[in-house]
Amino acid sequence: MAENGIELESNVRERKGNFTAELQDNMHRKLKNRHMTMIALGGTIGTGLFLTSGIALNNGGPGGAVLAYILSGINSYFVLTTLSEMGTYIPVTGSFNSYAGRFVDSALSFAIPYNIVYSYLNSCANDLVAVGILMQYWAPNVNPIVWSVAGFILLIGLNSLGPRVYGEIEFWLAIIKVIAIIIFIIVGILVASGAIGGTTYGFKNWSYDGGPFLGGFSGFLRAYVYAFGAYSGLEILGITAGESESPTRDIPNASRTLFWRILLFYVLSIFLVSLIIPYDNENLLKSGIKAVAISPIVLVYRLAGIKGAPDIMNVVILSSIISSANTLIYTSTRCLYALACNGQGWRKWKEVSKTGSPLYSLLTSVIIVGGLMCLSLFGNKEVFQWIAATTSINGIINWILILIIHARFRAGYKAQNYPDYDLPYVSILYPYGQYITLFLMIFIILAQGYKTFIGGPFDASGFVKSYLGIPVFLAFYLGYALFQNSKSIQIAMSNPKDENKLSVNGSLIPVLKVGLEETESEIIQYESRINAQ
Repeated sequence: MAENGIELESNVRERKGNFTAELQDNMHRKLKNRHMTMIALGGTIGTGLFLTSGIALNNGGPGGAVLAYILSGINSYFVLTTLSEMGTYIPVTGSFNSYAGRFVDSALSFAIPYNIVYSYLNSCANDLVAVGILMQYWAPNVNPIVWSVAGFILLIGLNSLGPRVYGEIEFWLAIIKVIAIIIFIIVGILVASGAIGGTTYGFKNWSYDGGPFLGGFSGFLRAYVYAFGAYSGLEILGITAGESESPTRDIPNASRTLFWRILLFYVLSIFLVSLIIPYDNENLLKSGIKAVAISPIVLVYRLAGIKGAPDIMNVVILSSIISSANTLIYTSTRCLYALACNGQGWRKWKEVSKTGSPLYSLLTSVIIVGGLMCLSLFGNKEVFQWIAATTSINGIINWILILIIHARFRAGYKAQNYPDYDLPYVSILYPYGQYITLFLMIFIILAQGYKTFIGGPFDASGFVKSYLGIPVFLAFYLGYALFQNSKSIQIAMSNPKDENKLSVNGSLIPVLKVGLEETESEIIQYESRINAQ
């Protein structure tokens, strides 16, 4: 239907241009507000809090660990609000990899999703292997491969049922994690205050040998690396934007509440652990999947005299791993879908089932995960470890790229003389928050492998494993740029009255300015107001 020069579709408005995704009207917008909120929250709560937080405490001391989690939380918040601003303005499946093609370079829109898929599916295979190891806690006589395969089959079934089922599963799995953390915070306060356990801890562990900042700046740096890893995965909220029922309402809601939830759940949890458990507790370094019984949270529960704490945490961690693997496959299929829509991948990847699942994208993801699982379980484990090493830095790369793409998006928006107040959602403290976060992201890249070349003999193998993800990403980017002769997109000035479009290489691209819940008349009224400016 066309009215006043405005093309309208039943559930999404058409966007045109050489570097934009095709009309994505075959995806089902079934994710509700509560789904989007819990996807954002669930994406930040996992084994990074339940298990590896003890390593951060051991490396940086109580003050270093708490500061590391605070700074990492601030980083994650600015990245999420940045992504949310673009996601509410242009809510398409694939999110920032699709935006890369609009505002930066088609080679970047090629490299980002392939790099994400490569990284996420590798991590998914790791999660499924971990499921088998974790289940040995209850069933030591059952081969862990059985549980890994059972988990794999479960994930295939869940991901074939579409976004509504995914949203519901993630909602309830996130609820489990939230309840577990709230209970721990209550127990931790009671233990730290001496109300239970018989010992009033106060801040004596903060003044313990070495002080609150163990090892000074070097110790903080080591803690910061682990803290950052705990927050990785927030970009998943943006990737699911194209399946939100109302992105202009749901994405900002998720972003606004996330900061306080991060502050409450992560920072308060780490703070309580640091009050109760001294940083040199030998169990803090034993924080892998096999050491659930001595994770920091379980240690606090034991001091409280709570029996069965390892069993409780096993359930919580198992739900976290299943949630993580489920989300990794889900988002990988959406990235493949976006690639097909952009003409940068197999055309079959954009075929969607009646339930809203891109089946061929799912099939491709399943084959890759299955192959990686077999390599880990039956093949050369050293080869698998080297493959896994190529993904160690990908989270940082993704966050840096989100900030770069957003800077280009804002440059194009400003070039059209559009006011900030017309954005459905404005990123907090722009641009200063983004500048600070970009600096810290570059800083964390250097911190990622600094132990391999500072403070001892040069560790060539460790250095390569720490930074191998960078040349892998560059291979995707430069390979496409050279073979396709892609060029950076120049965002030029254009008439802001021209139906609210960005001018990209001479091609005018309409941009979504209102939520999908708005009525046709409200859209027309909005466009009339813009044209009158």
